[in-house]
Amino acid sequence: MGMIRFPSFLAAGRHTQYAVLPYVLSDDGVRICLVSSRESGRWVIPKGWPKAGRTAQVQAQKEALEEAGLRGEIGAKPLGRYHYRKRLHYFFSVICRVKVYPLRVETQMLSWEEQDWRELKWLPPSEAAALVEEPELAAIISSFAEKQANKPGIK
Repeated sequence: MGMIRFPSFLAAGRHTQYAVLPYVLSDDGVRICLVSSRESGRWVIPKGWPKAGRTAQVQAQKEALEEAGLRGEIGAKPLGRYHYRKRLHYFFSVICRVKVYPLRVETQMLSWEEQDWRELKWLPPSEAAALVEEPELAAIISSFAEKQANKPGIK
């Protein structure tokens, strides 16, 4: 029986992922996009592992396109970080630190790479925060929504 090999960055203890918090501003206020996880089906935001030669923002934007078919303008600074346990095998998991960047969505594709494996929901921030399992991510969503609500011209 062969040994399971994991990517070298996991063995080196680098467990950072990059994510976007996709949002739109509508007449009803801010709406947040959540996607279902491929493995567990829980509600998450688009995220993924670093790739050589890509900045955090470029990688996060790529994940949004692959996982949810979303394109838009990404913020230069992260909104925050959250942690979660990533199961990599039946007997192996790591704690991942996820840097979250805002993504003001301008376009949603009619079809995208992972469309057949994920569900997608656009929700008010309070509902999105209630659906995610990670308390730190829920706090990022709530804090972002409060900041958006306090901007002039936003309902």
